[in-house]
Amino acid sequence: MKRWLYAVPVAGFLVLAGFLFHSLWQGSPDLLPSALINKPAPDFELAAIDDATPGFTRADLAAGHVTVVNFFASWCVPCRLESAQLMELSKMPGIIIYGIDYEERQPGAGRAFLNEHGNPFSRIVADTHGTAGINWGVYGVPETYVVDGKGIVRFKLVGQLTAAAMRDQLLPEIEKARQAS
Repeated sequence: MKRWLYAVPVAGFLVLAGFLFHSLWQGSPDLLPSALINKPAPDFELAAIDDATPGFTRADLAAGHVTVVNFFASWCVPCRLESAQLMELSKMPGIIIYGIDYEERQPGAGRAFLNEHGNPFSRIVADTHGTAGINWGVYGVPETYVVDGKGIVRFKLVGQLTAAAMRDQLLPEIEKARQAS
């Protein structure tokens, strides 16, 4: 009988550990839920990154064309790694990419980053204090959103845009957003 007393806590621990392990490994980390999906993109007022590239507002996101919005930063290693994918995406016909330079630590660092890695963005704003990032629900950079022609957020990709993520997730979501517009 005493042996069963020792087995009960061990069995309880194993059940709890199994539950926690299952909870931790459920779902892909790049598909974090967003409260913005199927809702209007947040309103924001941000200045252009510099005089070389125009900025944009929420109204530009509702101008009748699907837009890819990418939050990036010069200090972000995955942003450097995804720059080739964004450059490839920017060369595809009908794809418009806007950038939001997120919480740069040094003035001019975002422009230096784009000069080094290429500039896939047709418009760029600077979110110096991270306010727009909070409103968009940014967990960390890079993050990429698909906004339909009516300004409705249709998709969010958290993390680096890889070739596989672009092919399997982003491009199909862009096509869905075009059909919804």
